[in-house]
Amino acid sequence: MPRFTPFPALRYSDRTIDDLIAPPYDVLSTDDLDELGARSRFNITHVDVPREEQGPSRYDDAATVLNQWIDAGVMQYDDTATFTIYRMRFIDSTGAERDIAGVLGGLEVVDQGAGGVLPHERVTPKASTDRLDLTRATQANLSPVWGLSLASGLTDLLAEPGEPISAVTVDGVEHVVERVSDPARVEAIAALIATDDVLIADGHHRYGISRTYRDEVRAANGDQASPADETLAFVNELVADQLSVEAIHRLYHDVTFEDLTTALDAAFERSDAGRPDADTLSAMDARAALCLVGPDGSAQWLTPRPGAFDGVRSLDGAWLEHALADLDHRVTYQHGVDHVVGAVTSGAAVGAVLIRPVSVAEIERTAREGALMPPKSTFFTPKLRTGLVIRSLV
Repeated sequence: MPRFTPFPALRYSDRTIDDLIAPPYDVLSTDDLDELGARSRFNITHVDVPREEQGPSRYDDAATVLNQWIDAGVMQYDDTATFTIYRMRFIDSTGAERDIAGVLGGLEVVDQGAGGVLPHERVTPKASTDRLDLTRATQANLSPVWGLSLASGLTDLLAEPGEPISAVTVDGVEHVVERVSDPARVEAIAALIATDDVLIADGHHRYGISRTYRDEVRAANGDQASPADETLAFVNELVADQLSVEAIHRLYHDVTFEDLTTALDAAFERSDAGRPDADTLSAMDARAALCLVGPDGSAQWLTPRPGAFDGVRSLDGAWLEHALADLDHRVTYQHGVDHVVGAVTSGAAVGAVLIRPVSVAEIERTAREGALMPPKSTFFTPKLRTGLVIRSLV
């Protein structure tokens, strides 16, 4: 089972963090970066998102900026090793009130296939070394991996508030940060998480980078223990009321729409669904159907034919992979019905299929069986903010 350890957290000294934190680096556009960077010269994007136009020294420059902030007292380390409770309160896409509570700490970096920390879906390859280069230069974990603990009782253990640090509301989500320094409570949290596996919900690529960096440090220091043996992670309990899971839909390219529908027809029955709107996803649940979006923006229900998916895991993404296995095509991924329809009608994609969110029960079953879902099967919301906590690797 994985270690989960406290550490002296590096935090902003100013508890008014509205202009200092940011969404994850991989969801930010150039315009987003311009807007966030203009809010404050201490916004975390000045360190976490080195931009290509800054040239080959951009990673070293980011490290220099971070060290300058520390020297100037803009950011300060906790006096002792701590955990950080991170709460996200919001109303989800179904209209239900949510209060997700997790903890930020150092999650053990394990070898691939070793167990303890498990992937939950196949990962699309990324050629970029951006995160590795940034980690090497800053010697810090800047943004957390999101892990789901299979250990029962973590939510209850985090119910009691810690020491208030900061709170901010962004896009309807209240992000609340509390410090836990009491040794007994720190030990209780670490011990509970270490009793069962942790499933990576988001940040597979970052976790893989942490493994590469750990191996580099071990090679350099004679395999001695170091902070690189763990990586910054937000861990919450894998239970339904502690997760908000949405779907990531499929966009199809490098194929004709006619060939796409012909391949789908072997496994699905098609029927008219009108034009996709806000009610389409709930209608898909009620019909137990997927939804095909054509070039003119109209939609058709895709109802599985009897026996078409015998022996295939009951996941929309897995069904589509099975149905299109013999079709030469390329697939990309998009969250949000409006964005999907826009991509198809603009010609950016030949067609698309809206899929349903994966259930929490199926996520746990997949983890327990050691299986992997297709890439981009789940979209966990809200996105964790970067800048609440930084973890030093020295």
